[in-house]
Amino acid sequence: MFYTSEIRTTEPQVFKSPLQRRVYAELRRLDIPFQRVDSDPGITMEDCLNIDRALGARTVKTIFLCNRQQTLFYLYVTRSDKPFVTKDFGKALGIPRVSFAPADRMMEIAGTDHGAATVFSACLESAKEVTIVLDEAVLQEEFFCCTDGTATCFVKIRTADLLGKFLPSTGHKPRIIP
Repeated sequence: MFYTSEIRTTEPQVFKSPLQRRVYAELRRLDIPFQRVDSDPGITMEDCLNIDRALGARTVKTIFLCNRQQTLFYLYVTRSDKPFVTKDFGKALGIPRVSFAPADRMMEIAGTDHGAATVFSACLESAKEVTIVLDEAVLQEEFFCCTDGTATCFVKIRTADLLGKFLPSTGHKPRIIP
């Protein structure tokens, strides 16, 4: 049985990574209210459905991508149930094909492991040059749910706070694609 905690509105008592600590510091600094749940690692679609039920909103799928030369990086946020097609992604942005970034580059730039990619990585200095790409369908939701940089904690904030407070504070202007 997949474990999901009760909803919490406080930071974790113990942080599992520097990014996780930074996420909650930024939410506090920007006065962004949040709800969160601790869980077993949320990797599969079924896991995400359990988390969705616990938070009362849909979690997103976040993918860390790069070009062949590993000189351009993209953090793509889409619906968890939407298949990812590299050709379509590249066409929407007018760029050559991309691939999944290697695990070591993901940790170096985004501060996370595979399975824990998050738009909150945008607050890291190492991610300043990463292009944030948002699926327009995600923006239609009232709430935005994603990892806090770990695969075992999921955070829900208002989508309006993501777009109006968090991303502007990082200096990122997201690209919106269908």
